[in-house]
Amino acid sequence: MKRVELYAQVRRAVYVEGISQREAGRRFGIDPRTVAKMLAFSVPPGYRRSRPPARPKLDPFLGIIDRILEEDKSQPAKQHHTAKRIFERLRDEHGYGGGISIVGGYVHERRERLREMFVPLRHDPGHAQVDFGEAFAVIVGQKCKIHFFAMDPPHSDACLVQAYPAESTEAFCEGHNVGFEFFGGVPRSILYEVLFPRSRAVRGPRDRHRARLWGLNNASGIEPVLIF
Repeated sequence: MKRVELYAQVRRAVYVEGISQREAGRRFGIDPRTVAKMLAFSVPPGYRRSRPPARPKLDPFLGIIDRILEEDKSQPAKQHHTAKRIFERLRDEHGYGGGISIVGGYVHERRERLREMFVPLRHDPGHAQVDFGEAFAVIVGQKCKIHFFAMDPPHSDACLVQAYPAESTEAFCEGHNVGFEFFGGVPRSILYEVLFPRSRAVRGPRDRHRARLWGLNNASGIEPVLIF
């Protein structure tokens, strides 16, 4: 239990009092790296609660805290509420009668859950993406809709865009021929989303239409990656 109590004291000192991790290490006689680990976990590693923590005084106010944190997302970082300020608002505006430390703990955990996550993208050489799009253009003084074929190898960020009067199978195949000539080779695979000529040509009857579009036995050597 002593270890759990130390965890609570260290976390309160950093998250509520606002002292630095180095200062917390000096105050409690522990290494700053240990302080960092304590801040990374709400309870000591290996410790398992038998039931969710009881927060009878705080639970009725969780919706208010969540709303404040959600509103903070649209404000400059320096104007975000601190745990202490949220505690003061709960106390003064809503009649909260609990302690500040449990408010600070919940605010920290909630912010961790709201934090944006980013997945790094990796594009290996030799692969391409193809898509069709629409735009309006003025041709001979007349505004009309055009369909543009776009091919790009994401690894190099190069791009080819070719305009056509319609999103047809003929335009689809011609766009590939132009793209292969433009990039000086044939990619190992091409990534597709659902587009008119491919989805209709490949879905059924599958084998016959695949052969017609890609050539007998896929002689081009391309591996089409189809996303429906």
